[in-house]
Amino acid sequence: MQIGKSLRALSIAVCGFAALVLPVVAAQQPMKIEFSNDTVGAEPQSFVSVVGIWRIDNEGGNKVLAVDGRQWKEGQASAGIAEKARALYGERYAEFLDRVQAYAYYPYTVAQDVQDFRNGEITVRFEGISGRIDQGAGILFNLKPNGDYLTVRANCLENNLVLWKFEKGKRSSVKWIRDTPTASKQWHELKVRIAGATVEGYLDGKRYLEHTLPEPVSGRIGLWSKADSHVYFDDFTVTLAD
Repeated sequence: MQIGKSLRALSIAVCGFAALVLPVVAAQQPMKIEFSNDTVGAEPQSFVSVVGIWRIDNEGGNKVLAVDGRQWKEGQASAGIAEKARALYGERYAEFLDRVQAYAYYPYTVAQDVQDFRNGEITVRFEGISGRIDQGAGILFNLKPNGDYLTVRANCLENNLVLWKFEKGKRSSVKWIRDTPTASKQWHELKVRIAGATVEGYLDGKRYLEHTLPEPVSGRIGLWSKADSHVYFDDFTVTLAD
C-alpha cells in the first residue's frame, strides 16, 4: 500500500515538473525567417541592411534574400545607414557607424528580432550566383555596439570554410578549413553552432570547423558576404539553446 502511495506521489510530482518545463521547451522552438511577405526589389523587412546591397529577389517562384555585389563599390554602406544604426544601437549608433565605414568592403545585414544570441544554432541555405572576386556566404554573429563581430563563411570560388574576426577596423582569420566542396549555382546549407565560447561550423550537414574563443559569444546576428559576391539566401533559422 505504501508503495502504491509513493508511486502516485511520484506520478504527481513528475506531471507537475513537466508542466513547469514544457513552456521552457516550447520557447526554444526554431525561429525561421521567411521572405514570402516581402516585396521583390525591396530590402527585407526582417533584416537591417548595414553594408552593401541586400534585396528580395524571385528565384523560381520563391522569394529569397540576395546580396548583389554586381553594383558593389568599395566603401559603400547601405542606404539610410545612420537611421538603421540608430535603430540597432540607440545612442551608441555613432560608434557603430565608425566601424561600418571601416568594414564597407564586407556587406552584411542584421536580423532585427534577435538582440543577444549566446547559445544555439544559426542555419541558412545559400546559392552562389556570380562574382569574380568572391562568392562569399557567411553567418555573422557576436556583433557588438562598437561594430566588432565574428563570421563563419563559405566561398563557392575557394571551397573553404573560415572563421573571421573583425575587430577595431581590422579583419583577421581565426581558423581556416580547406577542401570544403561548395559548387556555384547549387544550394548549400551553412550552420553555426554556439555553446558559450565554442564555435562549430557545418557545411551541408558535415562539421568542418571547431574553435574555442577567448570569451563567450553574445550579440546580434545576421548574414555576411564580400565584395562582388552575388548570392541568394533562404531559410534563415535560429534555434536558441537552454
